[in-house]
This record gives sequence, C-alpha cells and structure tokens, in this order.
Amino acid sequence: MIQPIYLYGSEVLRKKSSDADLSRKEELETLIRDLKDTLAKADGCGLAAPQIGVSLRVVIVDGRGLTETFPELRDFFRVIINPVVERESTQKCEYSEGCLSVPGIYADVLRPSTITLRYYNEKLEQVTEEFKGFACRMVQHELSHLDGVLFTDLVSPIRKKMIGRKLQNVSRGKVSTAYNVKIR
Repeated sequence: MIQPIYLYGSEVLRKKSSDADLSRKEELETLIRDLKDTLAKADGCGLAAPQIGVSLRVVIVDGRGLTETFPELRDFFRVIINPVVERESTQKCEYSEGCLSVPGIYADVLRPSTITLRYYNEKLEQVTEEFKGFACRMVQHELSHLDGVLFTDLVSPIRKKMIGRKLQNVSRGKVSTAYNVKIR
C-alpha cells in the first residue's frame, strides 16, 4: 500500500531505528511491500522505513531507473534488513544527493567510495556484499536514515546555511510533490 512520506522536521526521521524482528515475517512482508509501492509512486531510487513512519532497520534501493546515467545499475534492486557496515573505504567521493523526505533540495555529500555490508535480504537470508559506485552512494544514503541522519546533516556549514530557508519551508509542508507527504 502506498504510504505518505515523512518530511524533514518529522520526529521519526531523527530517531535511531530498531532492528526488525525476523520472526515477524508477515509484518516484514507488508512493510517491504509498502516501501516498494511508495517508492514506485514517488519515483525515487531508495526508501527507508523511517521515511514512511516505521522506525525499523529496513531499506530498499532501486537503481534500475538510472541506467541511462549508470548502466551498471541495470539489475540493481536490494531489500536490506538489519544492515551492519563491516568495512568502509578510507577513499571518499563527493556527489550531489537529494531525498524524498527533503524535496527540491540537493547538496554535495562526501561518503566512502566502497562499503561492505552484512544484512538480511527479502528472503531473510544473511548476505555480505560489497557496494561501490552509485550503488554504494544509494545504500549509504538510505542507511543514514536508519540512524536518524539526513543528507543535509552531512553538508558543509556554509551550504547548510544556504539551504536553511528551504529546509524551514519543507518542515512547514511548503513543498510541492507528486507523492503524498506527512509532517511529524
């Protein structure tokens, strides 16, 4: 079911998420289906459970719509449950990020170039996988949501000041989106 996406300023986006209970398979399946439906409606490339008001460590990332720019993402779709970063590279890369919870705002964010992640997939199988390139960027962006961190928290102080008014407008619901949104 399509859920509203919580906007910047909503408390759920600032909470550290709890591990999902893998024994509650039906609830997890429903959450994953809601994430997929909501992401498809919003036309994004990733969504974390807190963004739909559920403070659990579950994200989905979908790069399949980005293949014109990133051909390596042709088959890239992941459901990531209870992720743990095992390793991250010391080499960093900077890229402009945006977020469905912070519509209309983009800023350069510095993140590790590669990470190795241990997580459970949609079949509840434990997986260890290395991510690099734009897939790594998408995964890290969504993982930040699980710790109550938004990409706007990671920008330079001067950039943060420059987007301050826009962030205030988002937190007041003064935005236009093609998807349903919610505050608080």
